[in-house]
Amino acid sequence: MDRVKVTRNYQVTIPSWVRERLSIKEGDILEVELRGDEIVFRKPKAERPRLRLGKKLTLEDIERAIESGINESSS
Repeated sequence: MDRVKVTRNYQVTIPSWVRERLSIKEGDILEVELRGDEIVFRKPKAERPRLRLGKKLTLEDIERAIESGINESSS
C-alpha cells in the first residue's frame, strides 16, 4: 500500500502505477465516495455511450451528419 501526502491545498498525487492501471490522464474526472473512514476514488464509466452502427464512418459522413443536425435545429 502506497502513502501519499496531503498538500497545503488539500491535494494528493495519485501514484503512477494506479494512474497507468486505470488509464487516468490529466484533466480526467474522478468520482469520490466516503465509506466509513475510507476515501474511495473511482474513474466513472464513459458518460457518452458509443454508437455501434455496423459500418465505418468517413470524415465526410460525420461532417454531413453534423451539418444535417445543425440545419434541422435552426429550422
